[in-house]
Amino acid sequence: MKKVTIKDVAKEAGVSISTVSNALNDVDVLNPVTKKHVLDVAKRLNYVPNLNGKLLKSGKTKMLGFFTTSVSGPYFYILVDTMSRECEKRGYGLNVFVTKDKKTIMSNILGGRVDGVIIFEEERISEKELAAMEKNNIKAVFLDRMYQNTTMGSIIFDSYVAGYEATKYLINLGHKQIAYISGVESMFDSVQRKNGYLAALKEFNYPIDPDYILQGYFEEEGSYNAVKYFMYTHADKLPTAFLAGNDLSAIGCIRALKSEGYDVPKDFSVLGFDDIDIAPYFNPPLTTVRNPIKKQGVMVIEHLINMIQQKEQGRIDKLPGEMIVRNSTQIRY
Repeated sequence: MKKVTIKDVAKEAGVSISTVSNALNDVDVLNPVTKKHVLDVAKRLNYVPNLNGKLLKSGKTKMLGFFTTSVSGPYFYILVDTMSRECEKRGYGLNVFVTKDKKTIMSNILGGRVDGVIIFEEERISEKELAAMEKNNIKAVFLDRMYQNTTMGSIIFDSYVAGYEATKYLINLGHKQIAYISGVESMFDSVQRKNGYLAALKEFNYPIDPDYILQGYFEEEGSYNAVKYFMYTHADKLPTAFLAGNDLSAIGCIRALKSEGYDVPKDFSVLGFDDIDIAPYFNPPLTTVRNPIKKQGVMVIEHLINMIQQKEQGRIDKLPGEMIVRNSTQIRY
């Protein structure tokens, strides 16, 4: 079936192509009756405007790009859903690029395919690439690195403080042996939460035992296996509490402890991060540090579009966590 063109609409309506263009673009130079007639004809013919041509003329794509190496897990589901909804409210679309290839990332960022970018997992973008982005006036917001100039900013969850406060909470419950289930060593949140954990132990003069730092990769199964292995290899020096890098890790930890016949929180306290949807309904309901993911998603889009529209320059915002106490932790008697 032949695609209906602007010429077809003009011919059918009995007007010039420029009149059709003015009607479609809501240019205030037409008689209202003429404008309505043209729009009615366009609708009847199922005419679809060439949006790409219009956008190319304006130099804008009305698209934002989210670059990450993964979108698996509850955190990304909430984040991407929130960002896409916020984009829609503001007249933008959201393209999600899931790739580990730096050339692909930079070609899309520098190639004018999107008006602005959101970047997660900072190790993929080096100082050299940042300099190229700044030189090309790229508008960007980072979720996992503190970076700021006139065209780039960061909206991050303050994982360091969250890790510190979570550890301090367990210490105040009477726990002196606290293991930490780490995520991925190259990820900002994982490193910051672990550093907060270590800082709290140091402040209270508790020894730091390398054996108490497990690798769970922010995954339920990865954490389950890490805790199971730890229980077998270090049965002579078990902790009294586990601080998990996220709620999925906490769930995996609890499953592992239960499989060994232990009770949570009677035998071990377990604390997570994020407060994902299942956290209140898990058995036992998770004590966790709530990460304001939806708020972060809204703020990211708002900040990026404001930079695109030259309403503000790049800034750094740190979002605090909130301790949500449920039944997976208790006082150490």
